[in-house]
Formats: sequence, structure tokens, C-alpha cells
Amino acid sequence: MGTRSIEQGAGIVEARVARGQDSDRATEESPRVIPAGRGRGVSPGARALFNESGFTLIELLVVIIVLGLLVGLVGPRLFGRVGQSKQAAARAQIELLGAGLDQYRLDVGKYPDGAQGLDALQRNPNVTNWNGPYLKKDVPKDPWGNAYRYRCCPGQHGEYDLWSEGGDGAPGGEGENADVTSWAQR
Repeated sequence: MGTRSIEQGAGIVEARVARGQDSDRATEESPRVIPAGRGRGVSPGARALFNESGFTLIELLVVIIVLGLLVGLVGPRLFGRVGQSKQAAARAQIELLGAGLDQYRLDVGKYPDGAQGLDALQRNPNVTNWNGPYLKKDVPKDPWGNAYRYRCCPGQHGEYDLWSEGGDGAPGGEGENADVTSWAQR
């Protein structure tokens, strides 16, 4: 079939559709009424979207209230764990610092005194047999950003005392503000 007969065949189909003949094709190819302001060339699927309404204000308010309740119920449980995790991190750091102090004592023969402090684990305080550094990194701050407290030779609770004063940075306290001590771990 030549291109001329294809064009003629297409012209016949177009004429039938325009006159309402060939009902199968007329329903498939007939132009649909497009609401004013929606433009031409919109696909049938997109036209269906124009006819659907969005969320109502009530539906949005219900969703917001449900989300608020979830945050109100679950949030405090999650935030309560933050204090516990900081306490656990402080205990672990005190344990590592204690191991460094014990290694220092094995090499030097005594714990660093209060004047030398925990910095003696990183830098030689001009003592013989120092084989440090005894920590891989600098002496860390506690999880609340305060320096660890150190008393030695002797401490009040053992050969040395090593502690963090908790979230409030003051002696004593409860919960997240409670002191984390080396003598409670021994």
C-alpha cells in the first residue's frame, strides 16, 4: 500500500469520526470537554486528577493531632535514654582512664600526683621510666563537656579518685546529674 492510500484511509477515518460514524473509534478519539482554564492537551489521567478534591482541613487536623500524640508519648521515652547513655559513656571513659593510670603506675612506680593530674597519661611530667603516652588520644572531657576530676596519693576512696560530676557539674545529684565515680566501679 502506498503512502497516498494510507493518507486517504486516515482521511476516511477522520471523516467518519467527525460525523459520528464508526462509534468504536468515535468514543476513543472524540475530543473530550475540558473544563475552562485547564488548558488543552491534558491527558485523560491528568483530567481525572483535576476532578478529585484534596484533603479537607479536618483530615489535616486529625493527622496533625495523631502525630502530636505520637511525639508526646514516644518522645519522652527516647529523650530519657539520652541521660542514661551519657552516664554509661562516662563510666566507660573512667574505666579507660583507670586502665591508663594503672599502666602508668606499673611503669613509674606510683600514680601521678594531683598536680600532674591526668595530663601525665599523655605527656611525660619529667619522671623516669615513663613509657607513655598511656592514652591514644588526649584526655577526654566527660559526656557533658566538663573535665574529669582526679585526686591522688591517696584519694578519699582508694589509691586515687576519678570522677565526673554529671550533667549539673556539681557534686551529688540524681539521675543525669548524679556523679559517676571510679570507686563505685571497683
